[in-house]
Amino acid sequence: MRGLALRTRHPPLPLAPPSPRKPAAIAGGHEAGLMAASKKAVWGPLVGAVDQGTSSTRFLVFNSKTAELLSHHQVEIKQEFPREGWVEQDPKEILHSVYECIEKTCEKLGQLNIDISNIKAIGVSNQRETTVVWDKITGEPLYNAVVWLDLRTQSTVESLSKRIPGNNNFVKSKTGLPLSTYFSAVKLHWLLDNVRKVQKAVEDKRALFGTIDSWLIWSLTGGISGGVHCTDVTNASRTMLFNIHSLEWDKQLCDFFGIPMEILPNVRSSSEIYGLMKAGALEGVPISGCLGDQSAALVGQMCFQIGEAKNTYGTGCFLLCNTGHKCVFSDHGLLTTVAYKLGRDKPVYYALEGSVAIAGAVVRWLRDNLGIIKTSEEIEKLAKEVGTSYGCYFVPAFSGLYAPYWEPSARGIICGLTQFTNKCHIAFAALEAVCFQTREILDAMNRDCGIPLSHLQVDGGMTSNKILMQLQADILCIPVVKPSMPETTALGAAMAAGAAEGVNVWSLEPEDLSAVTMERFEPQINAEESEIRYSTWKKAVMKSMGWVTTQSPESGDPSIFCSLPLGFFIVSSMIMLIGARYISGVP
Repeated sequence: MRGLALRTRHPPLPLAPPSPRKPAAIAGGHEAGLMAASKKAVWGPLVGAVDQGTSSTRFLVFNSKTAELLSHHQVEIKQEFPREGWVEQDPKEILHSVYECIEKTCEKLGQLNIDISNIKAIGVSNQRETTVVWDKITGEPLYNAVVWLDLRTQSTVESLSKRIPGNNNFVKSKTGLPLSTYFSAVKLHWLLDNVRKVQKAVEDKRALFGTIDSWLIWSLTGGISGGVHCTDVTNASRTMLFNIHSLEWDKQLCDFFGIPMEILPNVRSSSEIYGLMKAGALEGVPISGCLGDQSAALVGQMCFQIGEAKNTYGTGCFLLCNTGHKCVFSDHGLLTTVAYKLGRDKPVYYALEGSVAIAGAVVRWLRDNLGIIKTSEEIEKLAKEVGTSYGCYFVPAFSGLYAPYWEPSARGIICGLTQFTNKCHIAFAALEAVCFQTREILDAMNRDCGIPLSHLQVDGGMTSNKILMQLQADILCIPVVKPSMPETTALGAAMAAGAAEGVNVWSLEPEDLSAVTMERFEPQINAEESEIRYSTWKKAVMKSMGWVTTQSPESGDPSIFCSLPLGFFIVSSMIMLIGARYISGVP
């Protein structure tokens, strides 16, 4: 099946028109359908991609000539919540899941009669900002990975904001980011302040810091036996320690956050050979691509021209618009970030980004915490049963609100409930919440760029939910288009890896890029109804704010007795009860 690639763009940003794309279909990677073809077809150079996300790890293999997905394997990753607002993961579990996915995918390729020796490179895409510190001598993590959603550093953020040097623009002007719990610098600051193992390792010059990409690449390229400690510009730009103008770690920022620069990884481009796999079925294969997941999706959607944009629906929701070689700073709550740098000698591209903390995570919450669904796929069935929320609105501010508010005091609320409300209405409201949050960041993007998007190009796991996609078109009042092959994050990492100097099996020249067949969802309600629902949602958002104040200290005993007033109340109540029993003579 052939089709034309749809492009999501903001016209006012000038650049030469894009070159025409060579039509070639991207298949969905149905392994059963490949079995017969594999017996007679000669598969060209293949490229693998590790897609390590917040909820799961996957390894996928693509044909570099057609961008066809041939096989993949996925493993769900546990999240730990040791205290309210804290989110952690086990770095060793993440690493083990990568090895498992690689081995299982290679086994599936063997069953399809596809020779894994044709895999010429591996790319890595990863959840961004999540922070790991490990011992370079033992290879052991010194604490759990502190996930990007984690809120434990809010009092640190408030304390740091009071002593920003010069002016309040000090951090944002260098990094493109607001001072927030979201980014790695404050997580690393917390680890250095509160974890003795980390402090000791830094003192002994044994500590290494990195986001998930750094931890994986170091481990996969040998670990304690010569592992490569590096990151790429896209992941570095999410740490709040990286100067996005000079493309270097910034000493002033490191001093401000109290971070020793010797523990930081070397910063590389997004497309070059970092090292070779040192174990497993793909031993000896170069790791030659690295992109934060949202940048990888931008590449996978082939948004290489100024004004082209995509929205990814994963654990969170992320809208990125390519702004070319220029850093464009937002006046409406968006981030400025590095989009990609596809080679050591290639130019850097930047993007404006709207970040929503909770999208797919709300579905997982309904499954794991409330138990109203048994699988993530069931939410579509429940929502379809009612076709409306009947006035129920859900603001899933589990980790505060990100763009465009940056309001850490917000918490999740469900409002507009009546005795008629049931789990189907709540499921529908949860899907609407994802769409309303996207509307908010899209409105901000439109205001920053000047001319509204004519349609929204989407990807990510949630896009398989047709109810969600139709709701999104209705709430935005513009068409929503999604690629027939939704694994664009992994595809972007594979493209970067295959295009690296020394690999050269994937051309990124405009005339060689494959066009993508799209599915299109048109708005089915009038704009007035959409505006009424959106304005009611905004009222609910306002009610979600101001629910919490900063809790300090951030460390210490997580038991109820770490709260002195509560502990005193409980102890005194126990004494009074014992005294009453004694006075009354009750044995």
